[in-house]
Amino acid sequence: MLTDYRSQTIDAALLDDLSHLVRLAIREDLDRTADLTTMALVPPGIQGSAVILPRAFGVAAGIDLIEAILQELDARITWTQHLGDGEWFQPKLPLATLTGETRDLLTCERTILNFLGRLCGIATLTSKYVAKTQGTKCHVYDTRKTTPGWRRLEKYAVRCGGGRNHRLGLFDGILIKDNHLACRAAKDGKLLDPGTAVQTAKEFIASGAYRFENPPMIEIEIDRVSQLESALRGLPDIVLLDNMSCELLRECVAIRDRQAPAVELEASGGVTLETIENIAKTGVERISVGALTHSATNLDLGLDWILNQ
Repeated sequence: MLTDYRSQTIDAALLDDLSHLVRLAIREDLDRTADLTTMALVPPGIQGSAVILPRAFGVAAGIDLIEAILQELDARITWTQHLGDGEWFQPKLPLATLTGETRDLLTCERTILNFLGRLCGIATLTSKYVAKTQGTKCHVYDTRKTTPGWRRLEKYAVRCGGGRNHRLGLFDGILIKDNHLACRAAKDGKLLDPGTAVQTAKEFIASGAYRFENPPMIEIEIDRVSQLESALRGLPDIVLLDNMSCELLRECVAIRDRQAPAVELEASGGVTLETIENIAKTGVERISVGALTHSATNLDLGLDWILNQ
């Protein structure tokens, strides 16, 4: 059974990334000074409550991170959770209630909404892609086309939306791309053969030149059907089929089924909500979609005050 890339959870590394990002957000808003409007209009000591409300249908992501965000903000705020990450919600359905010092609520409002809006937007878009593959054996994966500094958070949001995580970074697997094959041509005058490239990667793993905690997966990218048989001879874990039509994808699936049925096939390149269903029906096991993270729109969230009756 194929070992998959690791799934991003709320772990120590993600929380550390979140801490750095929240600190940057604080600096952007306060510039080591203060919230001047709130200080001018709101007396200290007033307590209040507000609810985080979505303005549209969506999938929750980042709700389980509110506590960590509040701790980094050092705000005098407590909160009540109404929904968990990965759950669908309707417009005007409260995601969480925040209670505490009114000055703190006003100062922290935009930072909290920015984080949750971004993550819920990714989870919601991912869920739409995943829905298009229902009834097939195909799974939807993200890519490294993420916002710098946000990768763990964005990949976590993909998981909340029902997607799967591709490799976290360059350290997290061997993915032989077209430029790895092409750069050898500058030295040898010809492209490196895909099968030879896979075998070279296996020899590197076995050599002990680098100590691996766990042996990495090997994936190789090709963009022509003529490269497939060579790639399959090397028996990688995955062959990535870049920018191929559905007709060519079906041809690749047939070749794989005959030659190396244990190797999984991944389609990638310009995948949209309009095209993913037909791609999933070709027989590939994976579809990687950069749009999950690089094209997701922030979900519209608001912080609505609970007025005293």
